[in-house]
Amino acid sequence: MYKKILIANRGEIAVRIIRAAKELGIKTVAVYSDADKDSLHVNLADQAFNIGKPLPNESYLVGKRIISVAKKAKCDGIHPGYGFLSENAEFAEQCIENKIDFIGPSAEAIRLMGDKITSREIAKSAKVPLVPGTDGEVNDDEALEIAKKIGFPLMIKASAGGGGKGMRLVHKVSEFENSLKMAKSEAKNAFNNDAVFIERFVQEPRHIEIQILGDKKGNVVHLFERECSIQRRHQKVVEEAPSPGVSEKTRKKMGEIAVNLAKKVSYSGAGTVEFIMDQKENFYFLEMNTRVQVEHPITEMITGIDIVKEMIRVSYGHKLSFKQKDIERKGHAIECRVCAEDPDNNFLPTPGTISYVKSPQGPGVRDDSSLFNGYKVTTFYDPMLSKLIVWSEDRDSAIKRMSRALSEYIVLGVRTNLGFLVRLMDDKDFISGKLDTGFIEKHKKLLKIPKENSDIATVASAIVIHGATGIENTSRDPRFTPWKYIARRSSVSRNSMF
Repeated sequence: MYKKILIANRGEIAVRIIRAAKELGIKTVAVYSDADKDSLHVNLADQAFNIGKPLPNESYLVGKRIISVAKKAKCDGIHPGYGFLSENAEFAEQCIENKIDFIGPSAEAIRLMGDKITSREIAKSAKVPLVPGTDGEVNDDEALEIAKKIGFPLMIKASAGGGGKGMRLVHKVSEFENSLKMAKSEAKNAFNNDAVFIERFVQEPRHIEIQILGDKKGNVVHLFERECSIQRRHQKVVEEAPSPGVSEKTRKKMGEIAVNLAKKVSYSGAGTVEFIMDQKENFYFLEMNTRVQVEHPITEMITGIDIVKEMIRVSYGHKLSFKQKDIERKGHAIECRVCAEDPDNNFLPTPGTISYVKSPQGPGVRDDSSLFNGYKVTTFYDPMLSKLIVWSEDRDSAIKRMSRALSEYIVLGVRTNLGFLVRLMDDKDFISGKLDTGFIEKHKKLLKIPKENSDIATVASAIVIHGATGIENTSRDPRFTPWKYIARRSSVSRNSMF
């Protein structure tokens, strides 16, 4: 097994990987930018090295600098987490050239599946269902005529895209040319590649993904599906496993197709094959993510498999610890991404300093977080603060458990989406499982803080909390009344309140 690995990432995923490595008896090395020098992942690792200024392209995206640190610290592996360099084929190759294992798929697999046009061609050869659309990059001169043949509404997608960048939904012909220009421009700025392709838009689609794991011996398994339809700006907010909209027949078929596709590119490590599915359970290939996903914990909760540990084992050369027939699904898990953002203002980020944080506890509750009092939320990185995960025997009880856990989660000092998440768990359509990727757009009432008692609660909270503790309440949500706050905080610092 590896003796020492470097984690080329930050925040909660770096903490997650460090803890998994320690449980495997592996020493860990953290890297950090100037903005992250006091972060939890820095303090948990056995060693930590500064790699530059706060901007990602001056620190976390500088592959040569990270490899230099790994060599200096005598690491035999690098785990990239997600984001940053996790799907960078050149970085994976550089690791191998420097005799350091890249804990993830091969550079070739990353390259093949990372490009949406190439991955679509591979999926087609593997007989994976595809949404009607172009087989390759569209030429500007022919794009409009091609679009008319495909039919509206349609999606313009960046070939090298991700995170919703370079993507445009076009409802009618008159919108097409401007949307094409915007998509290509955004793709060029984000990925230095303005290639785009066109697909028919599936009405009211669900976003379903299959978790897969492979080893270097040619073995690949799937760990069932996750429902990822609750999104804002094409980015996930809430995920759950299993999906309330997938039958056993479809689940089995999706899993088999995902495994076959992974085998087509000799895939090793953790990855996901993503599909869009209509309301009749017709599903189509969307993309393959060649990394561990943000939402991997819910799959861990229903299968009992530690995906991060398995990634490390198979990267070192071990066989998968199990076969497909050994994997069982039990209960229901939900993950909520707790973010420093304002749902009432198009989910825009809300940077600042967290003055007080208290995570929920109790049976079946897991909080993947790197937060602490005094944590600075900057504009340099994603605004996600933590991932709150719950497990219970069935979906109904899991929703109730998540609602309870969210109501106990306290984050003061920055505006968060906690109130929105609480309201979502109480929504009758969400509870009934009537989900699609346009859910938030259709349920805009969830974005507004209830008017009833909100002003009184906000003023009272500001006076009592700030006066007694110096902590500012910026939640603007009536859940955070001074009475609830006092009751929750009394066990921590009872004397400071009176």
